[in-house]
Amino acid sequence: MGELVERVDEHDQVLGIVDRDEAIRQGWMHRIATIVCRNADGRFLVHRRQDDDSRFPGQYNWMLGGAADVGESYEAAAARELSEELGVDATPRFVLKFLCAGAISPYWLGLHEVVITAPIRPNPQEVAWHAWVTKSELESLVPQQKFVPDAREAFHRYRPLGPADAP
Repeated sequence: MGELVERVDEHDQVLGIVDRDEAIRQGWMHRIATIVCRNADGRFLVHRRQDDDSRFPGQYNWMLGGAADVGESYEAAAARELSEELGVDATPRFVLKFLCAGAISPYWLGLHEVVITAPIRPNPQEVAWHAWVTKSELESLVPQQKFVPDAREAFHRYRPLGPADAP
């Protein structure tokens, strides 16, 4: 078996433990934790996924993240993903959660944010390229075809809320 996740219902209540690839094939809802990273100047981290990634290869995203492990909270999953993908140990702040229709399957998306003041060490297996961009630059990037589709929906939900501690 591959990566195990909790299959959840339309209320985000656990139904059972399943293989993530099976959840995607069957269209079963599961949990994804994402992180919006900003630097001390308020710029947003944008990255390009590796060309050989199994999901959205070569596409751009403004969030990092991945599936929550069995028994793992959204917050714990976000912190783990931040460490795995950027080499940063921090506690991301929970911002919102919504049921995302998903380009490849439906899931609950927990969106978090963190201000990063230390150097990042992007994992080359996860991040092919990255840059820090202004809010206006991000707004012009999100609608582009090469941007992960689910990240567009998350951006439109996050945007009215704005960063909690924007400069």
